Amino acid sequence: MNSTVVTFPEGQVTGRSQIVEAVPAGARHGLVTTETPFHPLDHTWPDQPADRGTIGGLPVVDCVTAAESDAGLFMGDDIPVRRGADGWRWLVVHVVDSPLPVGEEVDLVVDADYRAALSAGHTACHLAALALNAVLAPRWRKETATDALGNPDFDQTAITSSRITEYGSVDVYRLGKSLRKKGFSAEDLDLAQVAGAVNERLKHWVAADAPVWVDVPDPTLTARRTWHCALPEGEAHIPCGGTHVTRTCQLGTVTVSLELEDAALAMHTRVL
Repeated sequence: MNSTVVTFPEGQVTGRSQIVEAVPAGARHGLVTTETPFHPLDHTWPDQPADRGTIGGLPVVDCVTAAESDAGLFMGDDIPVRRGADGWRWLVVHVVDSPLPVGEEVDLVVDADYRAALSAGHTACHLAALALNAVLAPRWRKETATDALGNPDFDQTAITSSRITEYGSVDVYRLGKSLRKKGFSAEDLDLAQVAGAVNERLKHWVAADAPVWVDVPDPTLTARRTWHCALPEGEAHIPCGGTHVTRTCQLGTVTVSLELEDAALAMHTRVL
């Protein structure tokens, strides 16, 4: 079979498809369908958690990315090749406690409330990163890569991990020697002042009711999708495989707080 067709980038939370493969998933069962609205955990950048919901009426206890070739099928961290590698089929595996027969047509239903919470958290995460880039721009002493709004891209240069939560996110950035060599100065960093400036920018962007969309070049799981937001300062875009709201006004209030620990900066983003 070909790689799984996914409809979550378009915001779909339901679908109907045929089970084309059943694979072992530890003590559980993994079901692969031709098409799915489920967002699986990405094995290369596991920022957004897997969707919850049901397949054929059974609870989906996990949803993971898998890669299959003549060498076999590998799931999650066991995948031995880069995302989208040629010669491999890239699959969404729905993990359940009971088997369902291959060939059966089943309904796939995503928990819409949980999806909405993660989508809000993911959009807010991107907006907070862009706002942080803008506020920290004066601290760069050397030229560096810029984001879509023209600011030095602190987020992409310094990030070590990102985790999307329900109506929020946690992003961790390194502030050590390697970043100093690239020209960033963290000396006398006033976290309260930075967070306040970021929050003011976020308030402005949410109030602008800016449209948000995901560019989807093709419907397969490993397509290189891109998040876009038409902000007052210009159209922002960030490579992203997750799910999002459709307008910034849907976020209500977005705020960040910052913590400094062991040469790392943690940004906690909340949607209220």
